[in-house]
Amino acid sequence: MEIDEALTFVRDHRNGVLTTIKRDGRPQLSNIIYAVQDDGTIDISVTAPRAKTRNAARDPRVSLHVSRDDFYAYVVIDGDASLSPRSTEPGDEAGLRLQALYRQLVGEHEDWDEYLRAMVTDQRQVLTIRPTHAYGMLPS
Repeated sequence: MEIDEALTFVRDHRNGVLTTIKRDGRPQLSNIIYAVQDDGTIDISVTAPRAKTRNAARDPRVSLHVSRDDFYAYVVIDGDASLSPRSTEPGDEAGLRLQALYRQLVGEHEDWDEYLRAMVTDQRQVLTIRPTHAYGMLPS
């Protein structure tokens, strides 16, 4: 399967399962929401203390599994993860990037000042996947 074909399918959804690699080599899976950017990268809002974030920082090899609602079609995108800086001050560059991602995923927030403060408190950052390989089963 070509990466472009996989990204076309993934763009039509926003829920997926992110797989990272634990220290002992076993997979660690997390339900996430994501956004596909125009350049084909995939962005996910994560918190620094969580296993998926620590795992991706240690070993950037990740996979994203996305299935159709009826579960009969799916795509897995393998890729290399990178992490943005954490938001450390409301309205900093990292916080504004998280704000843009939130808008893509959910729309407008009722209180952006509160949101930007929460990004600092939550130690949020963006995990970006650069796809390297794709496989799955799509309807013909």
